[in-house]
Amino acid sequence: MKQSLQLKLGQQLTMTPQLQQAIRLLQLSTLDLQQEIQEALDSNPMLELEENYEGGNETNYDTGEPDTSDYERTLEVAADPAANTTDQLSDNYTSSTSTDSYSSSESNDYASSNGEGFEAAAESDFDADSFGDSAGDWSDSIPADLPVDTSWDDVYQASSSSSSSNYDNEDNDFESRRATTDSIYDHLTWQLNLTPMSDRDRLVAMAIIDAVEPSGMLSISIHEIYDGLAAELEELEEDEVVAVQHRLQQFDPCGVCSQNLSECLLVQLQQFDPQTPFLEPAKLIVKQYLPLLGSRDYRQLMRRTKLKEAELSQAVTLIQGLNPRPGDIIASGDTEYVVPDVFVEKRDSRWIVELNPDIAPRLRINSDYASMVRRADSSSDNTFLKDNLQEARWFLKSLQSRNETLLKVASCIVEKQRGFLEYGPEAMKPLVLHDIAEIVGMHESTISRVTTQKYMHTPQGIFELKYFFSSHVSTDSGGECSSTAIRAIIKKLVSAENPKKPLSDSKITELLAEQGIQVARRTIAKYRESLNIPPSNERKSL
Repeated sequence: MKQSLQLKLGQQLTMTPQLQQAIRLLQLSTLDLQQEIQEALDSNPMLELEENYEGGNETNYDTGEPDTSDYERTLEVAADPAANTTDQLSDNYTSSTSTDSYSSSESNDYASSNGEGFEAAAESDFDADSFGDSAGDWSDSIPADLPVDTSWDDVYQASSSSSSSNYDNEDNDFESRRATTDSIYDHLTWQLNLTPMSDRDRLVAMAIIDAVEPSGMLSISIHEIYDGLAAELEELEEDEVVAVQHRLQQFDPCGVCSQNLSECLLVQLQQFDPQTPFLEPAKLIVKQYLPLLGSRDYRQLMRRTKLKEAELSQAVTLIQGLNPRPGDIIASGDTEYVVPDVFVEKRDSRWIVELNPDIAPRLRINSDYASMVRRADSSSDNTFLKDNLQEARWFLKSLQSRNETLLKVASCIVEKQRGFLEYGPEAMKPLVLHDIAEIVGMHESTISRVTTQKYMHTPQGIFELKYFFSSHVSTDSGGECSSTAIRAIIKKLVSAENPKKPLSDSKITELLAEQGIQVARRTIAKYRESLNIPPSNERKSL
């Protein structure tokens, strides 16, 4: 045992902060990316939004030359499969990008290098001659000599108030400012305050409203509510509680505060015009034979209600128009919108793939602040400017790399799934991450990051990029069929089936076998459940 010094030579992969930032931006969704960009704008004075952009007027601060790169690059994919091979796809992509952007080989080096390119950029001095000396427009609004009774806050508040008033005049966020988030409890309490009622009945009504679930039904019975109120209210009878419950059931939405489904549906049926056809048979079914309707035992229903098939069908249709969960109307969540990252459309028999220019604001380096950087100055202020300038350049490069990778992967998906774009889900081809990773020359984990929470707008609708990847099932002809295509076929078969005799899973298996697709019955059941299609016994109708 002794101490010694050894000299070793080895290689290792180092995750530099710049590489970590690029990977993090790559997997962010559209909303998260916009938030990340806003945080970068707030924290880095070198970054600014580019307004009133005109192509060719931007200066590249890495080279001092006009920047020819553009986030709205377009890639054309030939509609004829024989006219566009994988090599042509990569050639088209390379020719559409600028010399300053990352190529596919540079992306691989980017993921495997130790960040020497970033370190070299950090050590390089900045040339201030590449920037203009023009001052910002904001300086013109501030006078050179301020009066004695004027402060900088007054000037700032005047400018900020004018900008805020302009923003308030714009109705940019109509839904979020006017949307209601009231619960079923708040909605019923609001109606109760507008209803003339004695103090005694109001206490009973509040106790009933407290027991209402989000679905609109009571979580406990009326008898339990009566037992809880009997100690507080003298000489209270259960009939008084029932009477208050009947008044609350007429509140909006109709049918709330009911103890069970039969009572809820019956209250809604009582709101109909007495002359409504088949209203009485519908009330009879709801009162006495709701379990038979739930099990779809129509033969037993016709025997007990003494109705013919056509009459029973009309009564069932009336019942199906009711709401079994009235509270869901009030307790609905906020609407979520999907912003597509990629647009795909067909122009002149060619599929065009382009990035959505609205998903991220266009950024640039502030020339006024960048012109303040001096080459040989080591003061704290100059060091601060240098550090922020380098971080801004890294951030812009990471954004550019993210957009180029997203465009490259989306173009490969369009190349593989032209049948889906032309004919729909039934023409979907089997595709896995490994297939795209081989074409673009990246790792599968990178492809997984790119396709997560990224959406593509196609003529068939808006889909997540993950939607285009699916497993395969062998066919009799030796080919492969995508699981997505099988789901589409199942949905089509179910929609065209006879409602009196719906298709069972075994029958669907036989129909697929006739088309040369060999799928097990349990696989059909799994695909059917993923489509939220009930079993055949629950799909039976008159």
